Amino acid sequence: MDIHQEVDARGLNCPLPILKAKKALAQMQSGQVLKVLATDTGSMADFKAFATQTGNELLEQTSEGGEFIHLLRRR
Repeated sequence: MDIHQEVDARGLNCPLPILKAKKALAQMQSGQVLKVLATDTGSMADFKAFATQTGNELLEQTSEGGEFIHLLRRR
């Protein structure tokens, strides 16, 4: 899968990872994929809700060593 943009939100707490993702998605074209790196444990639920509310597709969520990786496709 091609990643078109990446946002490093590690060390930031809610709502900053979502706000950074929202800003990045606004600059992307439809169909492009955004990768967000976060350390906030609440980001798993936050990005699910964000995708539902905005119509962007949540492709994948994984966690590795205290980091959470979210992949979103721009609507």
